[in-house]
Amino acid sequence: MSSSSSVTPILKDELDIVIPTIRNLDFLEQWRPFFQPYHLIIIQDGDPAKVIKVPQGFDYELYNRNDINRILGPKASCISFKDSACRCFGFAISKKKYIFTIDDDCFVAKDPSGKEIDALQQHIKNLLTPSTPFFFNTLYDPYREGADFVRGYPFSLREGVPTAVSHGLWLNIPDYDAPTQLVKPLERNTRYVDAVMTIPKGTLFPMCGMNLAFNRDLIGPALYFGLMGDGQPIGRYDDMWAGWCAKVISDHLGLGVKTGLPYLWHSKASNPFVNLKKEYKGIFWQEELIPFFQSVSLPKECTTPQKCYIELSKKVKAKLGLVDDYFNKLADAMVTWIEVWDELNSSEEKTLALPNGSEK
Repeated sequence: MSSSSSVTPILKDELDIVIPTIRNLDFLEQWRPFFQPYHLIIIQDGDPAKVIKVPQGFDYELYNRNDINRILGPKASCISFKDSACRCFGFAISKKKYIFTIDDDCFVAKDPSGKEIDALQQHIKNLLTPSTPFFFNTLYDPYREGADFVRGYPFSLREGVPTAVSHGLWLNIPDYDAPTQLVKPLERNTRYVDAVMTIPKGTLFPMCGMNLAFNRDLIGPALYFGLMGDGQPIGRYDDMWAGWCAKVISDHLGLGVKTGLPYLWHSKASNPFVNLKKEYKGIFWQEELIPFFQSVSLPKECTTPQKCYIELSKKVKAKLGLVDDYFNKLADAMVTWIEVWDELNSSEEKTLALPNGSEK
């Protein structure tokens, strides 16, 4: 692996890498050639007294629970604890236009030719080229080298729309729910599909947060990972919730969501019995949640992700609050989250004390 120091990496000063973790970040060594030029925001979950070691040479800031409580005060209640949903604090505190978020059990994958995949650069490519949500192109991404719009594709739609979200995939351990893990404990994903596609308007998808990039300016406020983990009746639906909300809002605002490349190597299968305990309410609830998101519509006055999200929170309370009281709490947390986002991202930027462990 060689990286040229003379070439400035694309979006070097416009992108943050957000990593939620409870452990030392040795996994960054493998990503060093690809990540070192970029700024990292590390969200330490669990015990704030624990010291998380970050390999030398990375430019990072690290926030633990004490930092989150200090910066947000009572509004810190909207940030999950003991769950990777805490990553969304990094989305809000960032000052960059783009975010790439990755889990600490994800490593560099190889394409079928044996070449290491620079996942970050592929995400950047996905975000910087348009999406085509209104009409499906059978050659998938028409903006890719060697591809184009096929015969019969309307010329009026070939300009595409801005891309809000780039959702990447995983080789090795697939992102399965607990029941599927239990019946297929040895299944591994070895299929490398060399494609990026826009998810059509009106179609929902299960968004996984471990290999994900997005444009904060276009969709950031909608990428709230909900109330999960400690003190909550559900876990492992944080990214799903964010994905359903972000997709509905992207559709409303005329933005695109892509899925496919890049792949990374997901190294560790989580315990299916622990997962089942976290997921079991979600497995029932999603049968109500999906029809809710499929039928929800936002008024035309909602012209920003914030306005859309507040409107969505009202609908969550009105409809899903009947499913379980948890959704009333979640709807309130959605409003708090937007208040947090707006405070941290106001034009008059607040001067925040740097967190412990910052390296400048």
